[in-house]
Amino acid sequence: MHKKIARWVQDKKSGIKRAVVTAYDYPLARLAAEAGVHGILVGDSLGMVVGGGGDTLGVTLEQMAYHTGMVVRGAGDCLVFADLPFGSYEKGPEQAWATAVTLLRAGADVVKLEGGAEMASTVAFCAERGINICAHIGLTPQRVRQWGSFQRQGTDADSARRLQADAGALADAGARFLVLEAVPDALAANITRDITIPTIGIGAGPDTDAQVLVIHDLLGLGTESPPFARRYIEGGRIVRDALAEYVREVGNSQFPPRRKR
Repeated sequence: MHKKIARWVQDKKSGIKRAVVTAYDYPLARLAAEAGVHGILVGDSLGMVVGGGGDTLGVTLEQMAYHTGMVVRGAGDCLVFADLPFGSYEKGPEQAWATAVTLLRAGADVVKLEGGAEMASTVAFCAERGINICAHIGLTPQRVRQWGSFQRQGTDADSARRLQADAGALADAGARFLVLEAVPDALAANITRDITIPTIGIGAGPDTDAQVLVIHDLLGLGTESPPFARRYIEGGRIVRDALAEYVREVGNSQFPPRRKR
């Protein structure tokens, strides 16, 4: 097992929590690493957060590989996760493996795919061939057009049981990590207790083994943040004020300063 992953597994056993951010470029990855963040996810959410799109479906494998390379160069000792983008792995295990290889060559330590027990054979195929897989259940953004909106999952008894079964199947298939997104706190706690692999929560309460937030959300750089996100600073206001000051100084001939020679 990868040494970094082994530490995560040991921390789960010891009850030590891990902090993950989603980031897309070298400067923010470097700052995250310097701050002591444990993992960085290069998410297909880049299509929304930095691309301005309404969902993640237009993101390509080439874009994911490019952004993964940028993040890896700044990530230091952070474990780097990268999303398999929509349409690049659903045909079957062989397609998923080939896509994963592209992202590993870009520097990712772990690749993430969305889906429940139906993806177990793909997870097993990749795991048997040396690919570290992070599974992702609950709210899976790549299926937003199937649902019609981004909505919480596992809120009734039947869907909660299905998600618990999905978690077990994916862990048994060889997944190294499991993302739980937008599920009830109690369900996330139960799944975290029942499986041996580390869970990473986003909008899933405080009892998962790790938490992940989009770095733009926690820095206050986006126009809107999901209800579960916390803004640690109002970065958007700080940046906007700095830019406005630059515009003012240029307009007043204060910048650049005049040189005597």
